[in-house]
Amino acid sequence: MTQKTNRREGFPWYGWAAGSVLTLLVALLCVCAGSVPLPMGDTLAVIGRAIRGVPVSEGLPKSIILSIRLPRVLCAGLSGAALALCGAAMQGLLRNPLADGSTLGVSSGGALGAALAIVLGISIPGLPLAASTGMAMLFAFGSLMIILTVAYAMDHSLATQTIILIGVIFSMLSSALLSLLIAFSGEKLRSITFWTMGSLSGRSYTHVLILLFGLLVCGGVLLSQEAELNAFAVGEENARHVGVPVRRVKMRVMIAASALIGICVSVGGSIGFVGLIVPHMVRLVTGPNHRKMLPTTVFSGAIFLMLTDLMARTVLSPIELPIGVVTSLIGAVMFVSIFYRSRKGGRGVC
Repeated sequence: MTQKTNRREGFPWYGWAAGSVLTLLVALLCVCAGSVPLPMGDTLAVIGRAIRGVPVSEGLPKSIILSIRLPRVLCAGLSGAALALCGAAMQGLLRNPLADGSTLGVSSGGALGAALAIVLGISIPGLPLAASTGMAMLFAFGSLMIILTVAYAMDHSLATQTIILIGVIFSMLSSALLSLLIAFSGEKLRSITFWTMGSLSGRSYTHVLILLFGLLVCGGVLLSQEAELNAFAVGEENARHVGVPVRRVKMRVMIAASALIGICVSVGGSIGFVGLIVPHMVRLVTGPNHRKMLPTTVFSGAIFLMLTDLMARTVLSPIELPIGVVTSLIGAVMFVSIFYRSRKGGRGVC
C-alpha cells in the first residue's frame, strides 16, 4: 500500500516528458536568438545533420550554431539544473529557504580553489581542466565542512540561522582572499576575474561533458534522497524515529551538493543565487514534497539559466554582461523578499 502511495505521489512520467520538451524548446530558442538572429528551421537542420553525422556546409550559421551557441546553451542548461537542484537539496536538508551554495559560501570557496589553481599553475598532464575542476570541488566541500564545524562550535544544535550567518561571513572571507589573489595575479588577472563574475562565453563540448557527468552522478544521488528530505522537513528527530540514517544522509547530500557546485564553478565561475531563486519559485507551485519539487527544480533551473544567459548576451548587445552579475542582481532582490516574508510571517528564517 505504501509503495503504491509513493508512486502516486512521485513525479509522473508525463512530467518528465513535458519538462524535457519545454527545456529543449527553450534551448532551441536560445540557440536561435542573439546578436545575429538565426531562423529556427536552419538551426534545426544544422543540429540535425551534426547529430546524424551528415556533413554540414561551411559558413557563418554552422560556425555560430555548432561552435559558439550550442555548447554555451547546453552549459547554461546543465549548470542551471545542477545549481538549482543543489539549492533545493540544501534547503530541504537545513529546512531553510535561504540556504544555497551562494549564501552558504560554497560557491565562493569553489571559485577560490579554481583561482588558486590558475595562480599556482597547477595542471594535470593530458587533462587541462582537471586541476581547476578538482580544486574547485575540493574547496567547495572544504568550505562546507569549515562552515558546519564553526557553526557547531558556536551552536551545538546547528541552528540554521547560525549556519547561514557563518556562511555569509565565510563568503566574505573567500571574496577577500580572491581579491588578494587578483592583486598578485599579474598576467593571469583576466582568467581569475572570470571566476569572480561568472561567464559561459567560449565554453566547449568538453565542458558540456564535464557538467553532464557531474549532474548524472551527483544529481542522481540528490534525486535519490527525495524521501529522506521529506522526512527532514518535519525535523531531524522525527526523521530518525522513522528510520532515516540522519548523519549518513546529511553527509551524502552535502558531499554530492558541494561536489556538483564545485564542478559548476570550475566551468562557469561564480553564478550566484540560482539555487536560491529557482527552488523557492518551484516550491510555490509544487508544494514542499521533494518527490515532485526536485525534478521540477531541475527543469526550471535549466530554463532559468538559459534565459538568463540569453538576457546577458542580448540586452546590451554587442556588450555582453557576466551571467553571474545578472543572477546576483535577481537573487539579491529575491533574498530580501524571502527574508522579509519569513519575518513578516513570524517564522524567522527557519
